[in-house]
Amino acid sequence: MNPLFQQRKVIIILVMLLIMAVYVIRLFGLQVVDQTYKDRAAANAIREIMVTPPRGLIYDRNDSLIVANEVVYNLMVIPKNIQTFDTFDLCNILEIEKEELIKRLEKAKVYSPILPSIIEQQMSKEDYGYLQEKMHKFPGFYVESRILRSYPIPVAAHILGYIGEITEDQLKEETYYQLGDYIGISGIEKSYEEELRGQKGKRMVLVDVHNREQGSYKNGEEDVRAVPGENLWSTLDIALQEYGEKLMEGKKGSIVAIEPKTGEILCIVSSPSYNPNLLVGKSRSKNYSKLYTDSVNLPLFNRALKACYPPGSTFKLANGLIAEQEGVLTEHTIYSCGGGYSIGNHVIGCHHSGATNLVSGVQHSCNTYFCRAFYNTVSNHRYHSVQEGYQAWRNHITKLGFGQKFNTDLPYESKGIIPSVEYFNKKYKNHWNGNYIVSMGIGQGEVGATPLQMANLIAIIANKGYYYRPHVVRCIGDKQTPNMRYTQRMESGIESRYFNPVIEGMRLAVLHGTATGAQIDGITIAGKTGTAQNPHGADHSVFACFAPVENPQIAVFVLVENGGWGASFACPIASLIVEYYLNREVKRTDLEQRMISTHFIKTNNKPTQNED
Repeated sequence: MNPLFQQRKVIIILVMLLIMAVYVIRLFGLQVVDQTYKDRAAANAIREIMVTPPRGLIYDRNDSLIVANEVVYNLMVIPKNIQTFDTFDLCNILEIEKEELIKRLEKAKVYSPILPSIIEQQMSKEDYGYLQEKMHKFPGFYVESRILRSYPIPVAAHILGYIGEITEDQLKEETYYQLGDYIGISGIEKSYEEELRGQKGKRMVLVDVHNREQGSYKNGEEDVRAVPGENLWSTLDIALQEYGEKLMEGKKGSIVAIEPKTGEILCIVSSPSYNPNLLVGKSRSKNYSKLYTDSVNLPLFNRALKACYPPGSTFKLANGLIAEQEGVLTEHTIYSCGGGYSIGNHVIGCHHSGATNLVSGVQHSCNTYFCRAFYNTVSNHRYHSVQEGYQAWRNHITKLGFGQKFNTDLPYESKGIIPSVEYFNKKYKNHWNGNYIVSMGIGQGEVGATPLQMANLIAIIANKGYYYRPHVVRCIGDKQTPNMRYTQRMESGIESRYFNPVIEGMRLAVLHGTATGAQIDGITIAGKTGTAQNPHGADHSVFACFAPVENPQIAVFVLVENGGWGASFACPIASLIVEYYLNREVKRTDLEQRMISTHFIKTNNKPTQNED
């Protein structure tokens, strides 16, 4: 045979073998090594479903369930898996227009062609059952269950808060969530979002050509179990909360009750309020819009935490304590009252007259006494200027909890108003003295406080000098695991001995002074009335108290907007709160009925509860 021919034959065979080897290696790589096509094929038969865990439940301090869960269903879509389907049929099932469906699908594609997006959310069990029978007609779509909140006792809306769908801006910062997930927006739901939300899981399921689930993939070997959120035990006494909201129906204002020894909030009422179930389900957006646009009553506004009121005469308690601590007066110091405090031709009137000491000044709420006490405090000869004296006063008042936030588990609180030295220097061009700001001595003028801050002041007085930051969650996970975040004892800087004359004056105010309407058989109460001036209408009715005096268990602050004298509405409401909490019943039923039946406002633009 021709050697040249033989050589060519060998070369051709080698080339063919080489080509065959390349094909074999390539096929081996595609079929064995490279998982891409295998994964694509599996994707047509296997679906990964994200499992959202149930949110943690919320209980009150006595184990009553106050926030529960209920199951709803969302129709999901993976855009890349969509095939031709009858849009008319799907629109009929969902009861939406074709244009709306197209809009939702386009939004899903923009978000991600391979990740699931919500097409219809919060379907009822009945709608889900009807849709499930027809899912084979809609390739690329599937249904997943979701957990929504429900409120067995529909109160405390401002404190419990609500959850809502996460925004696109939040998605950029939060890697845990995906489009359509829910997140705490306000209240406890926001403050304890990480504890309540739990940890997501996933299910790998087989689906047939008709888009119907056929069971678990690999018997669930690749599933990840969802971890439910942790349960919370709040500090609220939900029965007391419900009673407080009942007393405040038809009124604007707030009730805050604190357990002095712990800082635990027993009830916190902001009125007008709303049924928290209104912000759940399909009607949520419509109801929220109605609540938000009610500019007369502002039901979404938490007056207990955000409203900044002149505290009125209840603020005299703080000024008396500071004056004692600064050495300006003692419990025996007497100021004479001739019916008012004079500043040139201007007189701050006072309904009390005669020689007054600290105890009787508190008992009869003498304006003259506390104007003089405040003036002498900021004009104290220990200091070189009124600016220095005022700053010393301001240091004391902030240690008593004013002009700052408590920064606990109560989101969106206001810090109130305690002006700085610089503010007054600018206002009066550096030429001012104590008389320029003396109205602050009786809780008027430039001072502003939230109901929460005032209730905390009363807790400090009940404790004779210290407090724990007010909070609304006492246990996390189980009732044997206390919330340790707010256990630091905060000192007021006022010596305990200075509280005795103030407390005695408050006790006498209830027995023989301005707050006799607060008396309860068998319970000793220390209280202080107040009338907060309101430039926009009738004055606000204010009252602060704690009880029992011998062993304080509850400190209360009540403000009723446009309620007039402190003794007219705030005082009886606060005393009813004390009576109900300590006795678990109210015997003064005539007083109770009068408070409940008196309405100052009418609620308009009222949303309707979701029927889903």
